[in-house]
Amino acid sequence: MKTVKVILRQDLPNLGDAGDVVNVKPGYARNYLLPRGFAYEATEAAVRQLEEDRRREEAQKRKEFLGARRRAAALEAVSLTFEARAGEEGKLFGSITPADIADRLNEQGLDFAVDRRQIELDEPIKNLGVYTVPVRLHSEVRPEIKVWVIKAD
Repeated sequence: MKTVKVILRQDLPNLGDAGDVVNVKPGYARNYLLPRGFAYEATEAAVRQLEEDRRREEAQKRKEFLGARRRAAALEAVSLTFEARAGEEGKLFGSITPADIADRLNEQGLDFAVDRRQIELDEPIKNLGVYTVPVRLHSEVRPEIKVWVIKAD
């Protein structure tokens, strides 16, 4: 049975994922996959280009991961202290939000900026105490910083 090789442009159920080189029947490729733009012909040049793109993408992901690990090492040493007005039972008059934590982190003289959306705080801090707050730098890198909330005089 004769087959042709095509490279998929998008994920197709029961066939493969985007970027996969698959063998299909010539009629399926000619009448369905190629005209609809779901795939393109797997020539030698196209396969080489695909492999080069994958290598480049892999190198970029590795570079991002290593950069996130370096930033995580810098963040692990950081401890933030917030002085806040509080009531008798340690309840704050207001709260400490991810934006407050990001602003304070950016004042620490780090060689990178932290965005408030990277601070993974389920809800704003509303009580005195010590909190461990994760910071999402990369899908696999989440260092935790200590946040101390003390009563202002």
